Amino acid sequence: MAEHGPSGRKDAGIVTCDACPVLCRIREGRAGACDRYANRDGRLMRVDPVVIVRKLADTEGKLAPFLSGAGDWDGDIMPRGESLLTGIGAGTTYPDYKPAPFIVSSMHDGVDMVTVVTEGIFSYCGVKVKIDTDRYVGPEQATVRCEGEPVGHVTTAEYGSQMLALGGVRHFTGGSKNEGNATCRMMLSLCNKQAVELAVDGGAELILRAGHPPVVGGVREERMRVGCGSAAIGMFARQWYGHADEVVVVDDHITGVLSEHQAGKFLGMPPTGVRVRGRRSTPGRYFQVAGPGTGWGGTDVTDPLTIIESIDPDTARPGLRLLMVSTTGQDAGYYVLDENLQPTPADMPAEIARVVDRIGENCEPALTSVLFVAGAGGSLRAGVTENPVGLTRSVKDALTRVTCGGVPVYVWPGGGITVMVDVARMPDNAFGSVPTPALVGPIEFTMRREDYRALGGHMERIRDFGEATRTVETRLTGPHGDTPGPTGKPGTGDG
Repeated sequence: MAEHGPSGRKDAGIVTCDACPVLCRIREGRAGACDRYANRDGRLMRVDPVVIVRKLADTEGKLAPFLSGAGDWDGDIMPRGESLLTGIGAGTTYPDYKPAPFIVSSMHDGVDMVTVVTEGIFSYCGVKVKIDTDRYVGPEQATVRCEGEPVGHVTTAEYGSQMLALGGVRHFTGGSKNEGNATCRMMLSLCNKQAVELAVDGGAELILRAGHPPVVGGVREERMRVGCGSAAIGMFARQWYGHADEVVVVDDHITGVLSEHQAGKFLGMPPTGVRVRGRRSTPGRYFQVAGPGTGWGGTDVTDPLTIIESIDPDTARPGLRLLMVSTTGQDAGYYVLDENLQPTPADMPAEIARVVDRIGENCEPALTSVLFVAGAGGSLRAGVTENPVGLTRSVKDALTRVTCGGVPVYVWPGGGITVMVDVARMPDNAFGSVPTPALVGPIEFTMRREDYRALGGHMERIRDFGEATRTVETRLTGPHGDTPGPTGKPGTGDG
């Protein structure tokens, strides 16, 4: 266990932890309610080690693959290669007047850098969840529930994805105690890349896990759609030309009809007399051909012929070749008009099947993306400087780079420091919680030493990287993929 963070107060073998407003009284050998601090031999100890993101250099000076764990580390306090001391396991600044647990210095390309490292206690935080699916999740603004408690809502759909807004201070504090606790548990699990079961009022039951395919209504999604029905027509029109007389791409939002579509017109395709239901937008593009659901193209359609409103006998002809296909290519039917101009199922020609397969080939794997969003408020900024607005200005002026667990964040425009980060790129189990309720997440601020002095930083608390980590337990890891470090180098965890 790492000995750092809150000071604690002793009373007859009991240590009072002041790492958060709960002020747990912890007996010998026990941990507090957050499971982050414990009483060992009468001392308040941080249970988890501080995580260092590191990339070793090989004998030729090139960057070797990231190591998980200590690997072949020779025991040096500052191993060869580039390292970043993250906020994971660092401890907090509560009760807000204390400097950050770690303010460390290191050299990068001859520049004297300072990284301020802490764990934020975030009441003002939430997650934005992107679910790659065309299936109907639920009506916009519908309440999303976890353990029966409201924890968020459905928001606007994006291109091939359904979006959820979960968590937030109003669910933490504005409802019942059960609602706040359920919200905290849900967010902690999602941010730590664990599976969560959710239910949408008037919609689907979901199983979501960052970086994994979503499960919608008990069905594991495989593909993200290639595009809307109109886009699919445009992409594959030339490949269908000459092999089908009409193609209808079924989509909950914009269903495409090849012969009417501008792509069909450019190819010189004649009208077919096949008219689909719904509201005609521009030529070959139809809205509201069916209700939303879990069928073809995110509609409630299981038989695609039901969206055909009419077939004009003055235009259509027997033998006309008709393809009905979904936006993922997972559903497709091939028909030929009989003597009565009725679509009759027929064997799909190889040329048509090849293009249907190509739709599937162009669909990206369906994934669940979880983005943690939080406001770096008073306690975090006070842990960096005695004049908190100085940090805000430094971040806005791009003099200070913000990371969470070593991963660069997106800083929202406007006032304050509102950050957003993809949890799938962060080290595992980067988040904790406190029973206030609130989430605990890592955050790091990296800047040049002279810029830190200019914003009014706690200069007297700066320690060398080696000195800062000598007396604490650390765990070495590496970021996922080509995640750049705080100095912006791709594939490094430098700090």
